[in-house]
Amino acid sequence: MKKFKGILIIVALFYLLYFLQMNFFSWFTIRGIMPNTFVILILFIGLFAGKKIGGICGLAFGIILDILIGEGIGFTGIILAIIGLLGEYFDKNFSKDSRVTIILMTTGATIIFEVFNYIANILRFHIEAEILPFILMLLVEVIYNVFLVIIFYPWMKKLGYYIENIFKNKKILTRYF
Repeated sequence: MKKFKGILIIVALFYLLYFLQMNFFSWFTIRGIMPNTFVILILFIGLFAGKKIGGICGLAFGIILDILIGEGIGFTGIILAIIGLLGEYFDKNFSKDSRVTIILMTTGATIIFEVFNYIANILRFHIEAEILPFILMLLVEVIYNVFLVIIFYPWMKKLGYYIENIFKNKKILTRYF
């Protein structure tokens, strides 16, 4: 029952972020570029819930996004699944309590997502690669995502530890009772 509640929270967060992404952030673009809140969500799911839940949520949410946006089914899901799996790697090697490391993780995840997405679009649509506009777009999106993480980090951390208690079951007993 607890895990079902955790999954409902994650799905509700996805739909809330989808609403914000498509409605709110479309009004507040920087050079026509919106933040990618789904990368942040999947990274945090991977960090706090583990690689299984992060990978599954990344794949499922990516396929839903591909269906809703209509670009081609599967590419976004695969890339988000990779980011969900990367969340577990980041969790084992870096601290989730430091805002600086979370900012660096978000930067890395955004760069990975956008580079793979750009390469997939080049291969899929047979377009010519334009490096400078892509780097400018990537820079703006990274700054936007980092700005959102800085603002919402305390809430994401509280919710993340709540989800971690549900999915990871880290009940640690001390050596001496």
